[in-house]
Amino acid sequence: MMISLFDQFMSPKLLGLSLIYIALMVPLIFFPNSIPRWTNNRILTTQTWLINRFVSQLLTPLNIGGHKWALLFTALMLYLISMNLLGLLPYSFTPTTQLSMNLGFAVPLWLATVIVGMLNQPTASLGHLLPEGTPTLLIPILVIIETISLFIRPLALGVRLTANLTAGHLLIQLISTAVYVMLSMMPMMALLISTVLVMLTLLEIAVAMIQAYVFILLLSLYLQENI
Repeated sequence: MMISLFDQFMSPKLLGLSLIYIALMVPLIFFPNSIPRWTNNRILTTQTWLINRFVSQLLTPLNIGGHKWALLFTALMLYLISMNLLGLLPYSFTPTTQLSMNLGFAVPLWLATVIVGMLNQPTASLGHLLPEGTPTLLIPILVIIETISLFIRPLALGVRLTANLTAGHLLIQLISTAVYVMLSMMPMMALLISTVLVMLTLLEIAVAMIQAYVFILLLSLYLQENI
């Protein structure tokens, strides 16, 4: 029976229970927590240093009002990175390959940044819809275009994360299938393709981390426009 390449993106079930819930809860284990001891171990020290570096880079362009979003952005980035990396393990499932889930992250957070802008500085927020010095005849057209681009932002956030992870998983499956098929017929060629597979896996590890960072970075830029 021919198996579709996209079957790997279907949520597996065990005893009638969808395992996506387990995949969503496992990354919480990797969140740093306070430990009642004088000194931390190397893992916690490295993790704390990386989080501090990320927060400092993320909040540098934001004013004081945007610093209250630091905890939310940091927790979400750690959560996305954990899910993306765990999804690269064999016999695992990547929830972030589901567009509905990514939109569930993107739409509320984008909407929160828009609401914050409308409450704090409504004139400046609405001013983004019409660039300064626009000719009178182009005002209705530009307002429509800018409004459409504003509402496309959460869709772009979700589609970007979904598409990049889905493409990487499909490439890994295609190349690994080719290695398995060619192993008995052309062992040297299979070995060469295995090298490509290892390099692609390393690339996907980098993509998994970069895409989580880009997701949060774009949210912080949207927040920067509204505070």
